[in-house]
Amino acid sequence: MISHSDENMPIDRSVSPVTVTRICGVTTQPEADLLATEEPLEIRIIYHLEGRRKQQPISVTMRTPGEDESLAAGFLLTEGIIQRADQIEAIHACRHGNVIRVRLQADATIDLSKLQRHFYTSSSCGVCGKSSIDAVQTIIPYPLISQYPVVESEVVRQAPQRLRIAQAVFERTGGLHACALFNTSGQLLRMSEDVGRHNAMDKLIGGELRAGAERFRDSMVLVSGRASFELVQKALMAGIPILAAIGAPSSLAVQLAAQHDMTLIGFVRADRFNIYCGDERIC
Repeated sequence: MISHSDENMPIDRSVSPVTVTRICGVTTQPEADLLATEEPLEIRIIYHLEGRRKQQPISVTMRTPGEDESLAAGFLLTEGIIQRADQIEAIHACRHGNVIRVRLQADATIDLSKLQRHFYTSSSCGVCGKSSIDAVQTIIPYPLISQYPVVESEVVRQAPQRLRIAQAVFERTGGLHACALFNTSGQLLRMSEDVGRHNAMDKLIGGELRAGAERFRDSMVLVSGRASFELVQKALMAGIPILAAIGAPSSLAVQLAAQHDMTLIGFVRADRFNIYCGDERIC
């Protein structure tokens, strides 16, 4: 029987319990385990067109439940559908099902071509690199300030350990990507986790957007995996000047970062890292 206090406890949908068969030497035994939850989320926008309110599904993404409102807000910004937080009037999660609705202000200008799911940011989408970079060039709302900010090498080297300590769900499941915002002194300002590295970035950016914070231009973002073209693109859309990754960058990610004067760092460890472009921001 569920007690009254249990009924009022929030359900943690970020993890899912399973039973696994544990093999250790010649010993076999069943054990309880936890997996990172992966469920679909449909993002819909409600906007005004010729004086009438329209509703449009714009994306279905596989994500870890939690921070769904931030994920939706971040997605709209990093995909160029909105440019500012004040273009969002309200965000509502549907009571039944994995659907979230974002209601835009009546005066928000929407590029209808971006509502056809013609997103070019996937590293496997088959669009040539030059076309992808040219497309990003036309929509970036926050050009970066050259040689600003400056971060000490020690801050970069210490960031993975500080991120690891903050990864609560990863600690329980081992199955999530993370994205974290650090200031130039190395303080962790915000962190998000998700089964999708792109969703983790959108959650981080959307959380800052909804909080009305403007800390990206003075900070560094660290991702727990590799630095893909899409992550660089999303970071540029938010005005992030320094993107560091524990893993490797792709060739197209480096090209995009270099073209927009972003500092891109890879293979960050406690004793070393590689700077692929923008080394003037690291001292």
